[in-house]
Amino acid sequence: MKYDLLIKDGTVVDPSQGLNAVRDVALDLGKVAAVGDSIPADSAREVLDARGLIVTPGLIDLHVHSYWGASTYGIDPDVSNLAMGVTTALDAGSAGALTFPAFRRHTIDKADTRLYALLNISAMGMVSPKIGELEDLRWADVALAVESGRKNRDRVLGIKARLGRHLLGESSDVEALKRAIEAAEGFDGFVMIHVGASPSPLPKLMSMLRPGDVVTHSFHGFEDGVLEGSGAVVEGMKEAQARGVVIDLGHGAGGFSFKAAEKALANGVVPDTISTDIHNTSIEGPVYDFATTLTKLMHLGMSLEEVVKRSTETPARVMGLGDRLGMLKVGAEGDVTVLRVEDGRFKLVDRLSPLTKLGSAKWEPGTTVEASKRLVHVHTIKGGAVYRPWMK
Repeated sequence: MKYDLLIKDGTVVDPSQGLNAVRDVALDLGKVAAVGDSIPADSAREVLDARGLIVTPGLIDLHVHSYWGASTYGIDPDVSNLAMGVTTALDAGSAGALTFPAFRRHTIDKADTRLYALLNISAMGMVSPKIGELEDLRWADVALAVESGRKNRDRVLGIKARLGRHLLGESSDVEALKRAIEAAEGFDGFVMIHVGASPSPLPKLMSMLRPGDVVTHSFHGFEDGVLEGSGAVVEGMKEAQARGVVIDLGHGAGGFSFKAAEKALANGVVPDTISTDIHNTSIEGPVYDFATTLTKLMHLGMSLEEVVKRSTETPARVMGLGDRLGMLKVGAEGDVTVLRVEDGRFKLVDRLSPLTKLGSAKWEPGTTVEASKRLVHVHTIKGGAVYRPWMK
């Protein structure tokens, strides 16, 4: 046999090649071996019938929490990623320099999901739902973060800083961000900041970021985001995005608002990347899975090609992995996600919590909409093999 696996007759959507057409995709030795109009079925050991389905590069989630059992939001990476169509994921700050060794040994190195990480600038990482990891800035130890980042550079891509008031206590968000940037520069990584209910104005925080750094929860529902009446945040986002700062969705349990996203899109601010922030309090709603998150952006007017680009090609580039991930070119990693588009009436929610305040910050009430189409995960292929956990 010439190939290990043949995905046949699906509509291949690969923005990296400007491709949206019915094609066959052949995989061999863990790589993409061929993409063509009619590859013979008898040339492969296994044939996957994808007629009527969408075939994309393996989905890449730029914001997850996968440190089960140690981080307050941790969830099993394969259950929440690979089983739902995500072949590569970036854990966003669950572990810090002091807790990363165990995260690597017991989770990253054992996961079937291709898992990378951002170190939390707090050396403890995210260990308590009640005590913010930056309430005492002594935890924001630059030297420790640099040492850990250098030692684990094959898996650590940068630094995460959560800059909400409830995570900082009386600490300065500006000082925390300065330390995060200094640490990232120490091993040539990028910075991701969690925003929403931050002490400093969002444009000020974004102005500190460098090209390639990431703002996640960009369309949150707090009053200090794109919903504010002055328009300063929208203009600040445009300016930051124009100089290369990455605007990321970061849905999560409370990091996405339909109203905020509608306002941003209407004002020309489109997310560069779409991520779930999936964790143990968002997987049962409002996130559920990556396909549902992509569905929400399509409901707001983005095309299938646009959401696929922002969940494959672009996050691969942001992570510095664009030479082998996020595409279905010959020689790329054999990662593929197969999806189905369904017509009907589908309820979508941005936030389940009834809270309208978090500390002193006002919060937009949750919104429910009805979509006429949705994306549904069908198959995941990683490294050229169909993911079948029941056969492990």
